[in-house]
Amino acid sequence: MKGVVLAGGLGTRLYPLTFVTNKHLLPVYNKPMIFYPIETLVNAGIDEIMVVLSGPYAGDFISVLKNGKELGINHLEYAYQEGEGGIAHALSLAEDFADGDNITVILGDNTTDANIVESVANFQNGALIFLKEVPDPERFGVPTLDPKDPDKVVKITEKPKKPDSNLAVTGLYIYDDQVFSFIKKIKPSSRGELEITDVNNHYINTGQLRYAKLNGFWRDAGTFDTLFEANQYWASKANGK
Repeated sequence: MKGVVLAGGLGTRLYPLTFVTNKHLLPVYNKPMIFYPIETLVNAGIDEIMVVLSGPYAGDFISVLKNGKELGINHLEYAYQEGEGGIAHALSLAEDFADGDNITVILGDNTTDANIVESVANFQNGALIFLKEVPDPERFGVPTLDPKDPDKVVKITEKPKKPDSNLAVTGLYIYDDQVFSFIKKIKPSSRGELEITDVNNHYINTGQLRYAKLNGFWRDAGTFDTLFEANQYWASKANGK
C-alpha cells in the first residue's frame, strides 16, 4: 500500500492567511497542517508517500518536509499540479507512483486521530471511503444509503443543498488501481474540475464501493472556523485536556 497526500489549491477561502504560503503549511497548534495527514498514513504503516502540490508556494514544502525521514517516511515523492483541475485530476498525477499498487489517499487539510490500520491491512480491491457525522454536511459529498441495506451506498451527491443525512464523505479514501482508469472516464464538472465524487460514483455503479465510519476526531481545516476547531482540538489533546 502506498499513500498520496493531495495538497494543491490556492486556499482562497483562507485569504489573507494564504497570501504568503500554501494552506497546508499553516499551523495547526504546534505543527504544519500537512503533518497531520502524513501522520495518519505513517501510523497506518504506509511509508511510501507522494505529495501532490500546486500554486506559487509549492517549493515551500521542500524545506518543511525535506526527504520525509523525520516524519517516518521511507520514500517521499512530489508531483506538481498545474492549474486548478480538481481533486481527481490531482490524484491522476500519482498513477506512475502507484505503479499498480493500492493507494490510500488523504486531503492535505484533513486532521484526524482515527486509526485506519485495520482498514488498510484488510483492503483488497475496489474503493473504501470513510464517513463522519458533521454539523455541516452541505460542504461535502454526502452519501445516500440504501434503505433496505444501510451498509450499501447507492450514490454520493456533491455539496447538496438538502443533504440526505449528516454523514460526510471525508477526504480519506482507499483505492485499487482502477481509480486511474475511472478518472480518465469522468468529465469536468460545472466548476471545470474533475470531481472525486464522480470517481466514487463510478465505483458505486460497478458495485465496488464500501464505506467505514471514522472513530475519533476528524475535521478538515479549510475554513477559518474549521481551522480554529482543529487548533483547539489538537492543543487540548497535546496538553492532556
